[in-house]
Amino acid sequence: MATKRSSSGHRARSLARRLALQALYQIQLNPRPWMETYQQFATDPEASRADLEYFRELIFAVAPTSASLDEQLKGYCEIPPVELDPIEHAVLWLGLHELRACPELPYRVAIDEAVNLTKQFGATDGHKFVNAALDKAARDLRPLEYGQSLG
Repeated sequence: MATKRSSSGHRARSLARRLALQALYQIQLNPRPWMETYQQFATDPEASRADLEYFRELIFAVAPTSASLDEQLKGYCEIPPVELDPIEHAVLWLGLHELRACPELPYRVAIDEAVNLTKQFGATDGHKFVNAALDKAARDLRPLEYGQSLG
C-alpha cells in the first residue's frame, strides 16, 4: 500500500514514531505484555492524528525483537543497551529498525527523525549519541546509499 508523501502524511508518520517512542518507553519502565501497551496507545485520542498503520508496524516489529535489536546495537554504541536512558534506548530501537527494514526510507530521514525525537524527549545531549550510533548503523546497513551521499 503506497503511503502519502504529502506534508500531512509526513506529519502523521512523525506522530506515529512519537507514539511508538512513548509506548516503547513505557514497555521498558512498566514490563507487561507489549500488546497491552500497544492497545493502550492505539486507542489514545492523540493517536487519531498519527499514521496508525505505521505505528502498528513499528510496535509489532520492534517490541518483540528488542533483544535482537539490542544485540545489534552493541556494535554501534559504546554504552551497553541495558545501561541506556530509556528514551535514547527506544529511539535507537526505532531508528535501527527503520534502517534495517525500511529501505524505501532514506537513511538520512531515519536518522533525522530519531535525532528530532531525542531532542524533544531525551537528555540534553542525547541526540548527539543517537546520531553517532545510527550513523554507524547506516554505514553498515546501507553501505551503497551511505557511500553515494558522501560523494
